[in-house]
Amino acid sequence: MLAHGHNAVLTARNPATLEDLAAAFPDTALALPLDVTDRAQINSVVQQARTRFGGIDVLVNNAGYGYRAAVEEADDADIRQLSDTHVFGAVDMIKAVLPGMRARRAGSILNISSIGARISPAGSGYYSATKAALEGLSGSLNKELRPLGINVTVIEPGAFRTDFAGRSLAQSATAIEDYAETAGKRRKENDTVHGTQPGDPAKAAEAILAIAESAHPPSLMVLGKDAFDAFAAVAQAERTELDQWREVSLSTGIEG
Repeated sequence: MLAHGHNAVLTARNPATLEDLAAAFPDTALALPLDVTDRAQINSVVQQARTRFGGIDVLVNNAGYGYRAAVEEADDADIRQLSDTHVFGAVDMIKAVLPGMRARRAGSILNISSIGARISPAGSGYYSATKAALEGLSGSLNKELRPLGINVTVIEPGAFRTDFAGRSLAQSATAIEDYAETAGKRRKENDTVHGTQPGDPAKAAEAILAIAESAHPPSLMVLGKDAFDAFAAVAQAERTELDQWREVSLSTGIEG
């Protein structure tokens, strides 16, 4: 974004990780601390962004982390923290920027989801659930905001070579043996995907920037061949099953 000449507010829980970017673009970059589960920090970041740049045209909701556990294994506190980050953190960010976007009748909101919302892998039930919730909310939000000149896009990446499967991956403290061959195979100690993912993060960033700059962005964008193929396979399987059960589905109406 910065290399393309845009202003950017860069946020992280530890803004020191962003100092190199901010120093390279001193006139157009603003690095600030932000934990999206902290509403006071959200309000502060949005106000500082307005003061420095005059307004917020694009919001990218990218805060998040992976979480692995069979549904039965997960700790309640882990589940709530995951939801606070992926769902309610995104909601609070959206609500903080919308008054300005509505006033200008322009803006773009990009919510980073995951192909996990579509394929629901074993061991990722709660992560997939938070992304599915974000997508459901985004669909309604898109219908509410399009008439006001504001676009909403859900982005479903596949596997990209980031720290997602390493530093940014948490899991339940409990592991139940009965799930060893399903959810257990995807626990960190058994997962070898980190560092071998097929997706290039730099190319993903370029694609996301193209969406943000587009006058007619898509409501849903899938990133990566793995994600594209998985999406197509799920869509085909769902359509096949829908057709197989068509008569039962249609038999439930009130007659007469």
